[in-house]
Amino acid sequence: MITVKELIKLIVSILVCLLAGQIGALATSASIPTWYATLNKPFFTPPNWVFAPVWITLYLLMGIAAFLVWQQGFEQPRVRRGLVIFGIQLILNTLWSIAFFGLQSPLAGLVVIVLLWLAILLTILSFSPISKPAAILLIPYLLWVSLAALLNAAILILN
Repeated sequence: MITVKELIKLIVSILVCLLAGQIGALATSASIPTWYATLNKPFFTPPNWVFAPVWITLYLLMGIAAFLVWQQGFEQPRVRRGLVIFGIQLILNTLWSIAFFGLQSPLAGLVVIVLLWLAILLTILSFSPISKPAAILLIPYLLWVSLAALLNAAILILN
């Protein structure tokens, strides 16, 4: 049974991730119908409508993963370290939207997304000894960012 304190931690964890996504969406939304629409894109680019539900799902999974680690006790050094790495990847996630869409720079986006991919991998590795389910919940995120990195690189090459 989940306690009120744990429920609050779960809600905070999810809301922080959704907030990061919302900040990224603010940087993204104005560029989608304008700048992004004019870019040459690779054949494997998903339709625009796919991105929002995928990202919402991934932010929910991220929040649950962070909660599962936080639940193990923030006073533990490995939990704090894991959550700091998680925070770094969340910042990089938001920065990618700002770099790629906000600055309209596929090159800056590629630099940030490579750092993001590494940070997600480090997060998974740091979460794994604390909570295997938390680490597993981040695998779809790593896979999606892998696809996004390929898209980003292809857009840079094609434009």
